[in-house]
Amino acid sequence: MDDKYFPLDKAALEDLAKRYPTPFYVYDEKAIIENVRNIKAAFSVFPSYKNHFAVKALPNPYILKLLAAEGFGADCSSLPELMLAEMSGMKGEDVMLTSNETPTKEYAAAKKMGAVINLDDFTHIEYLERTAGLPELISMRYNPGPLKEGNAIIGKPEEAKYGFTREQLIEGYSVLKQKGVKRFALHTMVASNELSIPYHVETARMLFELAAEIFGKTGVRVEFINLGGGVGIPYKPDQIAIDYKVLVAGIKKAYDEILVPAKLDPMEIRTEWGRVITGPYGWLVSRAVHKKEIYRNYIALDSCMADLMRPALYGAHHHISIPGKENAPLTETYDVVGSLCENNDKFAIQRQLPKIDTAAEASFVKNGAGDFVVIHDAGAHGRAMGFNYNGKLRCGELLLRKDGKVVQIRRAETADDYFATLDLKGVKKFS
Repeated sequence: MDDKYFPLDKAALEDLAKRYPTPFYVYDEKAIIENVRNIKAAFSVFPSYKNHFAVKALPNPYILKLLAAEGFGADCSSLPELMLAEMSGMKGEDVMLTSNETPTKEYAAAKKMGAVINLDDFTHIEYLERTAGLPELISMRYNPGPLKEGNAIIGKPEEAKYGFTREQLIEGYSVLKQKGVKRFALHTMVASNELSIPYHVETARMLFELAAEIFGKTGVRVEFINLGGGVGIPYKPDQIAIDYKVLVAGIKKAYDEILVPAKLDPMEIRTEWGRVITGPYGWLVSRAVHKKEIYRNYIALDSCMADLMRPALYGAHHHISIPGKENAPLTETYDVVGSLCENNDKFAIQRQLPKIDTAAEASFVKNGAGDFVVIHDAGAHGRAMGFNYNGKLRCGELLLRKDGKVVQIRRAETADDYFATLDLKGVKKFS
């Protein structure tokens, strides 16, 4: 039995594939909006709340416009991401620039659009002042080092290149205050895809205590605390999704115990959640092309790790379903792979699945169309992490609207796109 949700049946996919050949991503607008509203409802216990969606998770203006309409902002890490946020209707302090080793042009662009600049290093104070000038509001990123455990994806904080030490942070607020900065914020990001509620509550507690310490030592009252991102989703069958109400109850308890007596209430709470916003509501849809039987049995898709690299990069688990065979017995053991010339181009290793029909073996009776293979929980850090190694062309993106219609929100790349940045003057044209 396949318990993972997918909004389209096999017949709908067959019809869709006639217009948009596989592979492609599909995102569910209705599910994303419902999820966003549940998050806002949970955080409504605080005086004020805003999420800055991590644009890197799903950098498509159609998605960003949906989130902007729900009151979400953007967390950006580059100039193009700032541009995406702005074209999606996210303006001013709804946008944060949380980059690192940041070049002048990115600081200048963020300042010009009135975005919140989140400094990543003590030396960036002087650098920003010399180049773009200091804005009225500045945030700073805290790296707790050995005081806080990281996780497998983001690593140990003391080994990470991000953020200020505690001592640097406190000095930084004093320096900025002396330089005339009027408004301040505090931020951290210490984990990725973390499903432990106590872990996230402890992160909030750590930041609340730090805000109180900063106030006591410098007189700086930060006006908002950004708890960062890192909230995970249940990729594996035995994992349980974060309960927003339970998480927020733990954070609110820490708020009441620390910020209220420190006279830092009311305090705005912000997050930069990305994966949990869109991750469960996006799928990579492919076709099975070949079956190979050697020391293992392989199912080869028309997509590859250029379309979804998380399994190859992190060994990440993504659930796989076969439309039309949701209730079929899991009689086969496959490695599900792509065509990239790298042995780690695998979406699943030794996965129990129903018998899959491929285009190669079904060419005489199915006109070359193999079974659809749907890779779940690909709505964040999926298409966004694509690349062109081996000359692979990245697939397109589709949006399932609330009314049931499907629209294309990014076309698939073509060979012309691949060659577009080359200077081909004087080079023989390709036929």
